[in-house]
Amino acid sequence: MKLFEDFQLKFEQPNWARDPELGLIDTILERHPFLYNLLSANITKGCKDSVFGRGDTPSVEQIVRAAIYKELKGLDYRELAYHQIDSLICALFIKIDELKPYSFQVYQKYISKIKQESLQQLLVDLNKIAINEGLEDIEKLRQDSTVVKTNIHYPTNNSLVWDCIKESHRLLNKLSEEISGVSYRDYLKTAKKTYYKINNTKVKDKQTQLFKKQLVTFTKSINQFSNVVKKKPGCSVKAIAILLAMDELLPLLQQTYDMTYRKEIKGEKVPNDEKLFSIYEQHTDIIVKGGREVLFGHKVNFSTGKSNLILTCDVLRGNPSDTKLYAGTIDKIDNDYKTIPRDSVTDGGYASLDNLAYARAKGIRNIVFNKIVGSLKNEASSQNMETRLKKWRSGIEAVISNIKRGFDLFCCDWKGWQHFTAKVLWAVIAYNIRVMTRLIIKQHDFNPVCTG
Repeated sequence: MKLFEDFQLKFEQPNWARDPELGLIDTILERHPFLYNLLSANITKGCKDSVFGRGDTPSVEQIVRAAIYKELKGLDYRELAYHQIDSLICALFIKIDELKPYSFQVYQKYISKIKQESLQQLLVDLNKIAINEGLEDIEKLRQDSTVVKTNIHYPTNNSLVWDCIKESHRLLNKLSEEISGVSYRDYLKTAKKTYYKINNTKVKDKQTQLFKKQLVTFTKSINQFSNVVKKKPGCSVKAIAILLAMDELLPLLQQTYDMTYRKEIKGEKVPNDEKLFSIYEQHTDIIVKGGREVLFGHKVNFSTGKSNLILTCDVLRGNPSDTKLYAGTIDKIDNDYKTIPRDSVTDGGYASLDNLAYARAKGIRNIVFNKIVGSLKNEASSQNMETRLKKWRSGIEAVISNIKRGFDLFCCDWKGWQHFTAKVLWAVIAYNIRVMTRLIIKQHDFNPVCTG
């Protein structure tokens, strides 16, 4: 295989000998430069030539390589900036001048611009390269879902009200520093006392009275915040930016007040789609799977082939049941890779008569759900085939565990929905690079450490 030949030649240079993952992706990027084009529109969007500063910016190639290096090594942006100076292999891979390194702010600015749609296409094209190299054939497909948490504290009505009061006062304080004449009354001390009293009170009636008191304070805080927003006393760029942030926060304050009043004072059961779980990460969903612990984040649906490469990765909004995800994954495999797997196996959460019929209509021959109920029956060429597919299905649990542990994906600390999905997809791409490397090394009995 040409990819393997280039990969092997790479390790005649001692700098690559102990880092086969970087060696492989470097080889792939050199042989397939079109991969940069998938991300270039995102990276260069809004960029303008300037006569200020050092007069140069990283190329699209350098940004893509820096992002891949960052994920493979599990670094944050500050650590990435340090590695480019400290590590010879990092400087070689990113292709930077050691005397002119870039700051962590530059890397963050450009890497964070890359959107999930572009990363989805990059994932598919890397998998197509693996398929062409004989590492995957998509004859077998397994699916499973997991939850990636957002970086928030456990949400309660009490903590959300306190967060709102704190954030509103923080913005008012910043605005008062920027514009003279902006005055406000500080309710933080009163609100903080009530917040702790609610936390330490177990009697429902006393807790309700404390919530009434806290909501009165919250109302005063909202009113003074709203009055400043309506006046819009902006005069500088920084003041305008603060006012825009205040304008975005105001409806969240009102929503938090409404749901807290309905639940804690009126005793209503507020539907999940009307709830807010964080004013900082508003996209957060509540995820309940059976009788397990309630989690706050997003459900992620994975599918893999027999190579353990992740073929599809969907970050979902809301809390859709697994049964609704089955057909969409098969369609995605068909659209992205122009093939239908021979075998499909999932756990019992995906099992339904509709999904069985859909898979059959798509031409899948062996359709197996790990657990079945009622009139549903698995379709397999033999009992032995059904048993083997069930055993193989359990391997996707190890894949998910590998991603979460290896790429710190238990909780995503990137902010906002777009960045959340991008972080998940970067982790998946890095995982696939790691799997491809090991497959090639195993397939050819190649020891890159000894080659140099």
